[in-house]
Amino acid sequence: MQTLAQTLKNQQVNDSLSQLIFTLADTSKAISQAVRHGALAGLLGATEQENVQGETQKKLDIITNDMLKDALKADGNVRGLASEEEDDVVEVSADGQYLVCFDPLDGSSNIDINSLVGTIFSVLPAQGDELNEQSFLQSGRKQLAAGYVLYGPSTMLAMTTGQGVQLYTLHPETNEFLLTNEAMSIPKDTGEFAINMSNQRFWEAPMQTYIADLLLGKIGPREKAFNMRWIAAMVGDVHRVLSRGGIFTYPTDNKNPNKPYKLRLMYEANPMSLLVEQAGGVASTGYENILDIEPSEIHQRVAVVLGSANEVETCLEYHKQDYSQEPQL
Repeated sequence: MQTLAQTLKNQQVNDSLSQLIFTLADTSKAISQAVRHGALAGLLGATEQENVQGETQKKLDIITNDMLKDALKADGNVRGLASEEEDDVVEVSADGQYLVCFDPLDGSSNIDINSLVGTIFSVLPAQGDELNEQSFLQSGRKQLAAGYVLYGPSTMLAMTTGQGVQLYTLHPETNEFLLTNEAMSIPKDTGEFAINMSNQRFWEAPMQTYIADLLLGKIGPREKAFNMRWIAAMVGDVHRVLSRGGIFTYPTDNKNPNKPYKLRLMYEANPMSLLVEQAGGVASTGYENILDIEPSEIHQRVAVVLGSANEVETCLEYHKQDYSQEPQL
């Protein structure tokens, strides 16, 4: 099996970007160990701190964020970083060529129940003479690399440098990421969907109608049975989509009028959308392609609908209909 280094060499990824990817991969190995030790090392539970989104931080949120910050500062190729756990962008090196956005531990609500969590990252080119928030506000099309590490029964790295999506598995004895799928491909059709059904009453009419039709199965207008899967960690749900197809969505809702969207554009939606597109899928807000969005701030949130191309396109057709004269379900 090929190593990560061999794959990057075959893809002719330049030395500086390769080194940055190695840094992210090596740090994820250390995070995997921290997650695995969990309660044995006293790492479970919440702190009394909140991040910029007003979410209570878990102990491992802070620990993994610091691990990535320290590693990226030592890398030498990083100009600055932006993290879910940082209020503002962080300057790293004046000579760095890259910007890194990351969610250090996606799905942290799963930590204390020993369920799936992961790290999501996005690499952008550094631009401008000064580092500030504006430096990071580039569309997802500008990403040079994106990926996630899933901490599950196996630790897996899914990554793209714009040449398809490769999946690596961390060998437990050699501690090397070995290539186990050289070209992940999302089937165009699916019978699985992932959504937080507890928010159903808060969704817009198009999404309410779409999901209601899926739930009707063979007796409904879709004339097809669908199964629902929900892990409550984007990294786990997207991994399932990349592995065997499906549609994952965290749509617009009106539960909190000040926060109609859940997922963050820069370090969740953008990297996952690039992976999905590179694997033959589609990623949208319901109204526009996620990768085409011009960001307005680093912690910007967006609605997300991604996965199997034909199913996402069907969902988007619901969003084109006029529901103004129809009552919501």
